[in-house]
Amino acid sequence: MYRLSDDRALVVTADFFTPIVDDPYDFGRIAATNALSDIYAMGATPLFVLNLVGFPRKLLPDGILDEILRGGSDVTRAEGIPTLGGHSIDDAEPKYGLVAIGEVHPDRMVTNAGAKPEDVLVLTKPLGSGVIATAIKKGAAPDDVIANAVEMMVTLNAAAAEAMRGAGVVAGTDVTGFGLLGHLHSLASASGVAAVLRSGDVPIMQGARELVEAGHVPGGTVRNLHDLSNSLSFADSVDEFTRTLLGDSQTSGGLLMCVPPEAVEALLLDLDGRSPVAAVIGEIVDGEPGRISIE
Repeated sequence: MYRLSDDRALVVTADFFTPIVDDPYDFGRIAATNALSDIYAMGATPLFVLNLVGFPRKLLPDGILDEILRGGSDVTRAEGIPTLGGHSIDDAEPKYGLVAIGEVHPDRMVTNAGAKPEDVLVLTKPLGSGVIATAIKKGAAPDDVIANAVEMMVTLNAAAAEAMRGAGVVAGTDVTGFGLLGHLHSLASASGVAAVLRSGDVPIMQGARELVEAGHVPGGTVRNLHDLSNSLSFADSVDEFTRTLLGDSQTSGGLLMCVPPEAVEALLLDLDGRSPVAAVIGEIVDGEPGRISIE
């Protein structure tokens, strides 16, 4: 965050990655949606974006890059966010993403350091995109599972962020590479609190559990769970497949909000029909900072 004045601040973020789906247009849409997510997670409004591209020159005549950029542009244009240029390099492996610039009132920015005991945890997208992307690379993901996952990943967090601001939420994050558990751990640690997570209430993408059971687990997900092992307490009833999904490395995940109890009902009503899900999945509690108890 860069403060411009007493009531204006800029937020700047950059994100890009290699393709996680086979369709270049969908890849562009997913990458753009993912790049904008940090802006929305901070309660900010996007102002403009810049394209970031790495692409093999020898494939330029095939029109693949055109489709990637068209996908990204369709996402930003639909939200009235101008693309003011960017940068590209010759790269053996395709990569695409955005630099995103947004604006927020400095005193109204949502951070991961303001959670309080009794805050209710609300999640706005289901988990499982990492598992599904891994299965796609192995040709093992069914078409309907892919279509559903793409729909989740190209859904912007704009409406959820608007509802979040309206509810007066001051602590939250988006769920991306470190998975739900990783991002919740970071939020709880920065806030000096602990958390209780009800695994049975956490929404999961169609087909994701079956793919975990078949062994399609990303390396990033395994690392997430390993890195958090000293901060997690799982009930015996939480099976290994569920544990994997809770740590699954997400792309373009939803918002995880810490909501004051008195604001939860109004927030859920506001989110109804505006986000893929609006799931109450746990609460913030007193305890060792960063500790998560999973029931």
